[in-house]
Amino acid sequence: MLNIAIIGATGMVGEKIREVLDERFDKIDHIYFLASARSAGNTINFKGKDYIIEELTPEVFEGKDIQYALFAAGGSISEKFIPIANKAGITVIDNSSHFRMFEDVPLIVPEVNEQDIKEDAKLIANPNCSTIQSMLPLKVIHNLFGLKRVAYTTYQAVSGAGVGGVSDLVNKEVKQFSRPIYNNVLPQIDVFDEDGYTKEELKMIYETRKILNLPNLPVTATAVRVPVENSHSISMNIECERPIDLELLNKTLKASPGIKVIDLPDYPIAEDANGTDDVYVGRIRLDKSLENGLNLWCVADNIRKGAATNTVQILESMIKLRA
Repeated sequence: MLNIAIIGATGMVGEKIREVLDERFDKIDHIYFLASARSAGNTINFKGKDYIIEELTPEVFEGKDIQYALFAAGGSISEKFIPIANKAGITVIDNSSHFRMFEDVPLIVPEVNEQDIKEDAKLIANPNCSTIQSMLPLKVIHNLFGLKRVAYTTYQAVSGAGVGGVSDLVNKEVKQFSRPIYNNVLPQIDVFDEDGYTKEELKMIYETRKILNLPNLPVTATAVRVPVENSHSISMNIECERPIDLELLNKTLKASPGIKVIDLPDYPIAEDANGTDDVYVGRIRLDKSLENGLNLWCVADNIRKGAATNTVQILESMIKLRA
């Protein structure tokens, strides 16, 4: 038996989780769609069957025999309702940032650190979308040459800010963002801290260290919102401990699950990644300004691989571990 609940089922990520589940699972015995009171009572069709959306309340998990709950409803909802779900015996996979840096909560990208999932885990966190796509090539590079320092510059699509972000771009509005995103780039994602970093940048810094189990790795980031509807692009400048063999790196990246290398003179763009689960890597070249330096370009669909698909992959890992 496999019984699943999606919390935030009518949001952008919740809808994509449903799509990915439909693609990757032949059978789910029962699925519950939970959302706000505004959506309650509406129906969702899943695998040819209509399900009524239920309001997310503290009592909603009672008597349902849910094994796994996939949360995609934001940090405040996760903070309030995940302990309730856990108390009801439900294993939770959470898309919000709320629990990511808790020491006892695994932060998982299955291709990178699946081994950190324990069979008795009750809560697993899904990383930030930009962090997820970065981890696949960085893990390969670390295994081959050792990471010494990482500097990110992200070019993040408006879908990362949800429906409101897309609306600001499409309708040339200024509602979701503080400045116009249409025909602009905004060097701010989330709020600033006292040192001038944004919350998004700090997520990438701290999550990179946790996922790779490199707590002292020097990491910096600049996160930029760009007028692209979907798929994030990231420029990575990397310093390694050992000399870099580009031929070996390319060969290993191409053989790594989830990575698609685009060779010069071509290179990956947001449209390539849109609607796919691959992490696209290109523009791989030595950085001649420092010893053992490397530059690369990385693109992925932030709603699929950066949220929904990674969540479902974690679910698959949990089911396999408990089989």
